[in-house]
Amino acid sequence: MKTVLCVLAVLTTMFSSLSAVTYLGNYNGGPYDSNSVNNPYGQHGSQYGSNSINNPYSQYGSPYSNTSTKNPYATDAPKLYDQNGNYRGKLSANPYDPDSTSNPYGRYGNPYSSDSINNPYGAGNPYSSNKIHIFGQ
Repeated sequence: MKTVLCVLAVLTTMFSSLSAVTYLGNYNGGPYDSNSVNNPYGQHGSQYGSNSINNPYSQYGSPYSNTSTKNPYATDAPKLYDQNGNYRGKLSANPYDPDSTSNPYGRYGNPYSSDSINNPYGAGNPYSSNKIHIFGQ
């Protein structure tokens, strides 16, 4: 809980020009973590949650929304931060966005980059205790 508050404080400072930042859950949490997007029964992982990235009718899960993780043309996708406040890119299906986790040539999508969640030996290590948090606008 302390790490979430710390990350929120960092994000509030970084995004002071934004009206609101929405916490969308843990990216790398397990299926039993209540804040995980991988928990189908939790508020962040449910296909019915109003702000869930797994809800195809929410602004963060719709294939048509500019703020969605599923839209391959989205330019304002949710952002990823680890629990230390380090930026880990945009959780986006857009392969052309330089900050997208789907861009195989970008810093955050390249499976060989230490900053990429796609690198199992770097930021994407499934055994790491360092949680990756998702924030939308």
